[in-house]
Amino acid sequence: MGYDIADYKAIDPIYGTLEDVDELISELGKRGMKLMMDLVVNHTSDQHDWFLESASSLDNPKRDWYIWKKPKRDASGNPLPPNNWAQILGDANSAWTYDKKTDEYYLSLFTPNQPDLNWENPAVRAAVHDVMDFWLARGVCGYRMDVINLISKVQTFPDAEPVNGPGVKYHPGWKYYVNGPRLHEWLQAMNREVLSKYGAITVGEMPGISDIDEVLRSVGSKNNELNMIFIFDIVDIDNVAGKEKMTLGNWNVKDLRRIFNKWQRAMIERDGWNSVFIENHDNPRSVSRYTDDSDKFREYGAKLLALMQTTLSGTLYVYQGEELGMRNVPKDWDPEVDYKDIESVNFWKKSKALYEKDPEKLEFARKVLHRKARDNARTPVQWNSGPNAGFCPEGVKPWMRVIEDYKEINAENQQNLESSSSMSVWQFWQRALAHRKEHKDVFVYGDFHVVSPDSEQVFAYTRTGETTGTWLVVLNFTGKAVQWEIPSDTKVEGWMAGNYTKGKPTQTTSGSVSLRPWEGLLGKCS
Repeated sequence: MGYDIADYKAIDPIYGTLEDVDELISELGKRGMKLMMDLVVNHTSDQHDWFLESASSLDNPKRDWYIWKKPKRDASGNPLPPNNWAQILGDANSAWTYDKKTDEYYLSLFTPNQPDLNWENPAVRAAVHDVMDFWLARGVCGYRMDVINLISKVQTFPDAEPVNGPGVKYHPGWKYYVNGPRLHEWLQAMNREVLSKYGAITVGEMPGISDIDEVLRSVGSKNNELNMIFIFDIVDIDNVAGKEKMTLGNWNVKDLRRIFNKWQRAMIERDGWNSVFIENHDNPRSVSRYTDDSDKFREYGAKLLALMQTTLSGTLYVYQGEELGMRNVPKDWDPEVDYKDIESVNFWKKSKALYEKDPEKLEFARKVLHRKARDNARTPVQWNSGPNAGFCPEGVKPWMRVIEDYKEINAENQQNLESSSSMSVWQFWQRALAHRKEHKDVFVYGDFHVVSPDSEQVFAYTRTGETTGTWLVVLNFTGKAVQWEIPSDTKVEGWMAGNYTKGKPTQTTSGSVSLRPWEGLLGKCS
């Protein structure tokens, strides 16, 4: 299930049938919507027929559909992995899994249950194209391509540099499989042979790459690869440089501004296209990560992030629960019981082994887990104030705990809020998206320029379109009241929206503007 696919052309019976998908596509169409599917083809499940055949013997015709290597040996003749690459979702473990039956290792970058496909084999590429064609012919509009930039590996499979420190067995091998030597060749073939025939939309998940030239090789309008990719800079903002994800690095508004300015300008100047996102299933909740998720400021922080995202160029991706301002799990949840994700389980297991006699470091590891765990974004969606937050009936146990704040933070409450002075987070998103659509020449396709580039508290920028002029966005990314000076060359006609009031904000339109904690303003310029 999920990211270990056992059958690319069927639906797991737990979730339904192919006929259910057909109905979903049809009903979405009646409502002016389309279905975009996840494509997971860097690896399969170890229960996929392809892998079961591949693992059955050394001479099976599908043996080279996966990446198999003979083991190294220790002094006693015991098998050792072919190189020192670390598992991505548990860097204390090898990225290689030993198969005793055939006395070889297979590459499994993520988990042993997710063996990597051998894209060097033309039959594998043809099979993937066939899968893509199957769903596009059925009516899906395109694909979100899971870790698509990992499909091409350096074929010598060299050892990784020992960045995890001396005495550590395994190290990240990103250098040898991120945007590998044949990636662009294969993406172009995918586009040429399948995607272009359907006019399909594509977004590639591409971790580990931040070079503008390399990104534009994939998303440049004339390169015939992908429409856009998920660039990880913004969700890596709190990583310690050079380390894996499960770290806590410091960041400030200057870092935020630098990242957004880099990619907004790059795509405008070089004819590429952005995805706009700050939250997904692999990251903590954005309101907890970038703002303050306390009861006092959660709504303001969630609306601030909505205002920012709905005024940036590109295709906007909103993750389930983000539109409600759902937050991270409580700090007191037990790592042994309440965290379910394999990355979390492996991180906590490693931390306990490393810091068994150092309670202070173990407590810090628990802090990292709470702040960065993928579990934060995988709790049941909070639909209403009923049992299990309306996600499933009373008496049915969901896969993990529902966050206890569901009686206050849920879709039903937010959709039905009636107030003359305030809006729920959901209502704010709804209005902001409508405004983005109304003024798409500005906020989707328009020009972008940073204002006050040296501010340590405020991220501000202008958006300019061909028909509706220039707009100013001002975002206070601190939990303090600040004064922000409107530049003399920026003439604000009026503030059109803000996250503190339902109506138009009343702050001054010239000189020094008072901004409350986590306050955002949207102004129309003359």
